[in-house]
Amino acid sequence: MKFRFAIISDPHVAVSQTIDYNATRFSVVEASILALEKVFSHLEQLEIDFLLLPGDLTQDGELDNHSWLQQRLGKLPFPAYVVPGNHDVPNLDPTNGRIGFNQFPHYYHHHGYSQPNQLYYTHEILPGVQLIGLNSNQFNQQGKQLGCLDSEQLTWLENLLPQLKEQLILVMVHHNVIEHLPGQANHELGKRYMLDNANLLLRMLTNAGCQLIFTGHLHVQDVAYSNNIYEITTGSLVSYPHPYRIIDIERQPHGNINLNLNSYRVNQVEGWDNLAEISRQRIGDRSFGFMMKLLTSSPLDISPAEAEKLVPDLRYFWADIAHGDNLFDFPHFSASIRSYFEKFGAIKPDGTPHLIDNRTTLYL
Repeated sequence: MKFRFAIISDPHVAVSQTIDYNATRFSVVEASILALEKVFSHLEQLEIDFLLLPGDLTQDGELDNHSWLQQRLGKLPFPAYVVPGNHDVPNLDPTNGRIGFNQFPHYYHHHGYSQPNQLYYTHEILPGVQLIGLNSNQFNQQGKQLGCLDSEQLTWLENLLPQLKEQLILVMVHHNVIEHLPGQANHELGKRYMLDNANLLLRMLTNAGCQLIFTGHLHVQDVAYSNNIYEITTGSLVSYPHPYRIIDIERQPHGNINLNLNSYRVNQVEGWDNLAEISRQRIGDRSFGFMMKLLTSSPLDISPAEAEKLVPDLRYFWADIAHGDNLFDFPHFSASIRSYFEKFGAIKPDGTPHLIDNRTTLYL
């Protein structure tokens, strides 16, 4: 068994008539289609077996954006599989030119959704390779969007997994299942990117022998590991550093599997010759509020006055996390604060560098 596939996450497709050019955002959605076309052009030159898009396909669930992407994916010379992100189904019911929650499968019935009334699916994409596409978007009784798997989907998965013992299982879901940031599952700034019932899903996948999860949502390049499972999250195509991935998987004669991961960047597109520089600067320009919250909340609990003194040094902290494979050291911070930020770097538990976020070989 030997195959190659690509990952494009959080492309936030926005055709021109749907863009609010006055909105304040981190992502450069104005270049979304140009960036996506550039990636497609690259992938079409390679021997790609399939493409995964783990959610936030569109800017905010607009009909026009889903229609454009549906048509464009259908023209690719290889199959593409999708799952919905929080931006793709922001409302339970259709409203203001946006699709409703249950309409999503109808747009992507050629991209995984053979059951039009079901927002999750499984498909044998190659002999011996089974893709499971999960829906991590739910709504409570007040219509608030939640990041979790519903009980019906969990029962379906519980019944499915024992049937796949001989398959290589690839799970794709928008929200993170394994932490990619220190204390992510419990921090007010990080937990909204995590699946609420992540531990339950992780336990089910571990028991089934699944070793690979592909996610998005967090807009960072990161490879995390827990319970013998790797979770590869891919940054947003419209946010610094505008990444996408190409993965080669090969089963060795003795049965073990090698996974070679390579990341690529869209540094410029027509009209945006310095796209990467612009998007990095945009994150820096809008980082103040985020960094103040990080510094003044648990576990640091720094006073606002003290936090304001540290924020300038952290202007590009999130951009560097998004890039992946960065090491952090702020020698003029106090020992406890310095230690806290070091843990966000690409390091092993013993503190040594572990640069696997962008290019690596994983042995399964």
